[in-house]
Amino acid sequence: MKTLKVTAAVLVASAAFTGAAAARDQIKIVGSSTVFPYTQAVSEEYSNKTGNAAPVVESTGTGGGFKVFCGGIGPAHADITGASRAIKDSEKKLCADNGVDNITEALIGYDGLSIAVSRSNDTDWDLTEEQIFRALAAELPDGNGGFVANPNQKWSDVDASLPDAPIVAFGPPPTSGTRDAFVELAMHDGCNALAGMKDLKKADKATWKEKCSRMRQDGPFIEAGENDNLIVQRLEADPNAIGIFGYSFLYENADKLKGVKINGVAPDFDTIADGSYPVSRPLFFYVKNAHREVIPGMKDFIVEYMSEDALGPDGYLAERGLTPLDDTARKQVQDNVLNASKLSM
Repeated sequence: MKTLKVTAAVLVASAAFTGAAAARDQIKIVGSSTVFPYTQAVSEEYSNKTGNAAPVVESTGTGGGFKVFCGGIGPAHADITGASRAIKDSEKKLCADNGVDNITEALIGYDGLSIAVSRSNDTDWDLTEEQIFRALAAELPDGNGGFVANPNQKWSDVDASLPDAPIVAFGPPPTSGTRDAFVELAMHDGCNALAGMKDLKKADKATWKEKCSRMRQDGPFIEAGENDNLIVQRLEADPNAIGIFGYSFLYENADKLKGVKINGVAPDFDTIADGSYPVSRPLFFYVKNAHREVIPGMKDFIVEYMSEDALGPDGYLAERGLTPLDDTARKQVQDNVLNASKLSM
């Protein structure tokens, strides 16, 4: 009975959608703070070329974006969401449960997860993933099979070769895809570098994941919200602090910030593209196909996003810090998106 009610509700909403859409003449986009500046750039280009109102682009974080995007079909719901990770199975289910069962996935390029400091900081920073974990994890192994609250308050507590300065790290909240990626790519690798943690993963993966994923909440790690520009401002105000965000923000603020090497490798276009930089990840957006023919300008916006002017190696998104896909992969993505290829749910 519940399924019938949901289906009926979706049919009613769909029938009313075409008429109600006229009440909205702007595309609605939500999602990742990392994808936000790229989508904003495409929005401006689209508006300049077409004369249409620029889409409304909201930085909600990846997880928050999927919640909004998957909320339903119709003008009250977002048309597109950006993501700094692929959609999860639980999010696919949320979409399907609300009638959002025809979406297209677009891999737009790659981004490095940068750790950065103010240019007024004199240290030539080079951190290992193990050092990052020892600085930012909520708990550390006690050497006897248990765990203790992270006692490290200064970088020199983590490693005597590091500065004798307080650990102050501004980073994204749990709703952010940047946070998910940082935990998976940096914290998990750093955790596995500690004695006994690989064995724990084999014996008790749930405990391993919990211990290796939790960021400390006693002060040194500070959740700075979904606006990465605020992290940039805080790094300028505190030369000893480090910030965690997408490479595009480091690239755009290179006059104010400098990147921290990880495992001896600095973040830049080449190291992110070839995989030698250890914390890089793909970036996506997702299109609600039921809205393509109804929301004014949506098809033209998607064409602009998929254009070589935007996504190509010499495109305006590369100028803003996006590491482009190679020619073959980019052509495949462009074809899939322009032809509204349906993502398997």
